[in-house]
Amino acid sequence: MLPLAFASPALLVPAAAAPFAWSLVLAAGVLVASIVPLGAARSQSNFTMADIAAPRAMFERLPAWGQRASWAHQNCFEAFVLHAPAALLCLLVGASAPWAAAAALLHPLLRLLYVGAYVANKPLLRSLCWATALFCSALLYGEAMLVLLAG
Repeated sequence: MLPLAFASPALLVPAAAAPFAWSLVLAAGVLVASIVPLGAARSQSNFTMADIAAPRAMFERLPAWGQRASWAHQNCFEAFVLHAPAALLCLLVGASAPWAAAAALLHPLLRLLYVGAYVANKPLLRSLCWATALFCSALLYGEAMLVLLAG
């Protein structure tokens, strides 16, 4: 048998873990993508080299949609901090429930919609996306705990 360091990663991670790993990657991608509308707003606000010293000081110069883009970007960090441990916990305990995999993959999609709804000033859609994505993360914590308690 090969030492663990030489084992193929495919042998170490079951296929059921893939949605949780993808959820982590996609959630991080949403976090990075949330910079795009904020950057666009900054470019429309006469961003200068002097603003590099204090990029948050230019917040008042951003258009209303740019301010919402800033808030959406900040909230993406908060959501990622809650979601990433849930997905990692599911990976570690070997969670395999189909509904948990669906919740894991739904979360990044909802977060992407959240950013768009926030920037577009659609508060009801934004709130629904936020709450449903938060519920998806809670489901992942619940599934991980069920697996831990059962094993």
